Amino acid sequence: MPDASTVPDAAPHPVLTHRYATAERREGFVRALFDQTAPHYDRIDRIFSLGTGPGYRRRALATAGLRPGMRVLDVATGTGLVAREAVRLAGDAALVTGLDPSEGMLAEARKNLPGVTLLRGKAEAIPLADASVDFLSMGYALRHVADLHAAFAEYRRVLRPGGTLLILEIGRPESRLARGIVRAYMGGVIPAACWIAAPRHRSGELMAYYWETIAACVPAETILGALSAAGFSDATCATELEVFRAYSARA
Repeated sequence: MPDASTVPDAAPHPVLTHRYATAERREGFVRALFDQTAPHYDRIDRIFSLGTGPGYRRRALATAGLRPGMRVLDVATGTGLVAREAVRLAGDAALVTGLDPSEGMLAEARKNLPGVTLLRGKAEAIPLADASVDFLSMGYALRHVADLHAAFAEYRRVLRPGGTLLILEIGRPESRLARGIVRAYMGGVIPAACWIAAPRHRSGELMAYYWETIAACVPAETILGALSAAGFSDATCATELEVFRAYSARA
């Protein structure tokens, strides 16, 4: 595992050289990995979350303040797992936009999200106008951006003044016992289950990579500092079970 001290200030984690050789190749590697696992992603999520994912996402969105009538942007929407819950809370699919760099993921999202606008793009270059959304969400994908500062600057730009940002993430536990349990589950059990469920696809590799990015990710304090540097206020991180993190802030 790379030494976290090698992480550039703007990167969420170091280059994982056994996956891709340089930082410039990360984006292509990640996009191909998600393109190829997209048809199995919802099944992977059910295995990983033991079926609790939809309820947790909906509760997190509601707690952060998502209400009927708000215009929502879900960055790194994937198959639409967070956007689906956002539609329920906003009350109208036409109020929700999903953004993702993976065409494979967007193809799956189109099946699941009728009425939602789906755009291909990345967090660091959002194809929306300034101050055009009330609420911006990102579910379990912050570790896949190339530049935290660029992404947060874009989030700040597209949110209206006073708008809300919610970033859901998985964090590395602080205690040794919890860290060992999570490492065994996410780094061993889940990839093995995915390889069994979809042996001819890269689902197991995706979940192994998922854990590697968690283990190498910068701490919560770095992410909160980057949010403040981008001009967000009231940046906080709520943690459950030492693993589930919900970062929220105001534009």
